[in-house]
Amino acid sequence: MVLGIGVDIVEVERVARAVANPRFIARVFTPAEAAYCQSRGRGAAQHFAGRFAAKEAALKALGCGLRGEVRWHDVEVLNDQAGRPVAQLHGAAREQLARLGGQVLVSIAHAQAYAVAQVVITSQQS
Repeated sequence: MVLGIGVDIVEVERVARAVANPRFIARVFTPAEAAYCQSRGRGAAQHFAGRFAAKEAALKALGCGLRGEVRWHDVEVLNDQAGRPVAQLHGAAREQLARLGGQVLVSIAHAQAYAVAQVVITSQQS
């Protein structure tokens, strides 16, 4: 059963300008996220944009946005062993997921100009 859906699209160039500021990176991305994106070389901006979109989509799917106690670092977008994006929730975002009783599924796509992400929260029941 679907408990929440969120989608977000961002302009890669806009995120590229933002991540030129180390303070923006530190405020929005965890050290692991930043290290992954920076390791992508010339494609770093696309990966930062994809993760930014995934964070926004996750907050929409959770139904909480960036209000109250939820912070950017509460949604951490990493990769599993197969390279698929996964969301690890912390703090207030994790508490909201526990209230919903679900699991988070993430999909990210990016092209030269845009990155898009979709997050679906499904119940853990089979």
